[in-house]
Amino acid sequence: MKDYDAIVIGSGAGGMTAAVAMARAGQRVLVLEQHYLPGGWCHSFPLGEGNWLFSPGVHYVGELDRGGDLRRIYEGLGMADDLEFMELSPDGFDHLRVGDRTLDVPKGRERFRDRLKGEFPQHAGGIDRYVDTVAQIYEALMQGARARRKRDMPALLWRMRNVLRHGLTSVDRFLDRCGITDPHLRAFLSLQAGDHGMSPERAPFALHAAVQGHYFGGAYYPRGGARSIPKAYIKQLRAHGGEIRMRTTVSRILIEGGRAIGVRLEDGSEIRADLVVSNADPGVTWGRLVGAEHTPRAIRRRLDRTRWSISALSLFFATRADLRAQGLDSGNYWYARRPDVGEAYRFAKRASLAGVPELPGAFLTITTLKDPTKLKDGVHTGEAFSFVSPRTFDRWEQSAHGARPGAYEAFKARLVDRMFDTLEEVHPGLRDGVVFAELGTPLTNVHYLAATQGNLYGIEKSLRNLGPFGFPIKSPVEGLFQCGQSTSGHGVMGVTQSGLSAAAVALGVSRRELLTGRGELRTFLADDPTAWPARMKKHVHAA
Repeated sequence: MKDYDAIVIGSGAGGMTAAVAMARAGQRVLVLEQHYLPGGWCHSFPLGEGNWLFSPGVHYVGELDRGGDLRRIYEGLGMADDLEFMELSPDGFDHLRVGDRTLDVPKGRERFRDRLKGEFPQHAGGIDRYVDTVAQIYEALMQGARARRKRDMPALLWRMRNVLRHGLTSVDRFLDRCGITDPHLRAFLSLQAGDHGMSPERAPFALHAAVQGHYFGGAYYPRGGARSIPKAYIKQLRAHGGEIRMRTTVSRILIEGGRAIGVRLEDGSEIRADLVVSNADPGVTWGRLVGAEHTPRAIRRRLDRTRWSISALSLFFATRADLRAQGLDSGNYWYARRPDVGEAYRFAKRASLAGVPELPGAFLTITTLKDPTKLKDGVHTGEAFSFVSPRTFDRWEQSAHGARPGAYEAFKARLVDRMFDTLEEVHPGLRDGVVFAELGTPLTNVHYLAATQGNLYGIEKSLRNLGPFGFPIKSPVEGLFQCGQSTSGHGVMGVTQSGLSAAAVALGVSRRELLTGRGELRTFLADDPTAWPARMKKHVHAA
């Protein structure tokens, strides 16, 4: 006898999208989360004596402008009244710095094109070809995701011609095709590769175009931090009869007669359901939760050769410095010491950091400038990331979280200093005023997020794993479905799409049929408090 209609393993954005969509469709849904905080990469956590709030995986999202696909999903799932977003600076939501040269990435494809041409007029033709192809590939990919009927396919195949012609080559090779030779221009067009974690030497251009096109309509940050997203999901889930249990670890997906019938928990209890959706990464789903006797040989072979995406050092800090007065704004800051963007990815293959005097680059974001309503007692919070190999921490892999040896903590302290050294090159004086700093490592990602090898984006986004070549939404085991970064897409947008697809496939309906909610999502300019409603202004003291 079943206990629920559907069980969802993991409360990341993919799993919660699937859960809410199914609950709104009348299913009795249970979400199981091993962490004490919901949200997966979308969770937020307090640190330090000030209980300052940090978020490990949400730094900005796109497609929230009017007509945007992510906005359409949030509104369709009934979450419009429970989510608000702050729009990052339209004049530069990403600030790119390569050596001593800078470029601000503005909202709007044509503004981006014009800004590039203003800085590199000698490459105007190559810039046109680059920007036009990004737009064409992105639109084709989005139309492919929206395709519902067989009669849409001929038009879709025609639009996919640029994906097939240019999207399968690497970013570097496509820049060659565009005749773009200036090393700084190449770096500015490649630096946002950090959003997918593949070096421009290897990243499929379709992957890179999908990321850049995603932000043509601007960039946004959830008001209240990343945790606002799972909070809105949970409210909808409960409103439609669904449940979520925290600190509940699944030890096994139960399979009988070749079909998933529920789960066994770590305490030995079992819960039965007709459908199981796993938001865990495939290394966990197939390597641990599905018994080897139920895992198809093709899946085992694929896991054996799977390469996981890049990992990173994650620096969380709080400072009493007046960062806005010092010239920082809501935009993110990408930094490469030299025009060779691939250097950061080669650095991340090093098994040891001994003797390395500097980091090749970093990503910096000030969350209290993206959402000034988070400012507490005049203290700004910031997050910075730099790619690193999980092998650097292999020697401490078997130690327990919270009880790792002193050598691990001492190594982290040295890395904190090294990261601040790098960030000082982005913004001199940033270290001044810091009252708190804590470092997360690949081992932190493994512990809190069950991320195989501490990965940031699931499986590596090479051609063999991209889009439809990721792990399938409908698994080879009847009744078992997958969503998340290792399926159809990564990042908040990609996993949200995957969760919606998992619900649609599991229920045998179209995605559109699941988006029945009403309401209009609200967005506000992060850097212009004069346009905010009074209820928000009262929270801002020294932003």
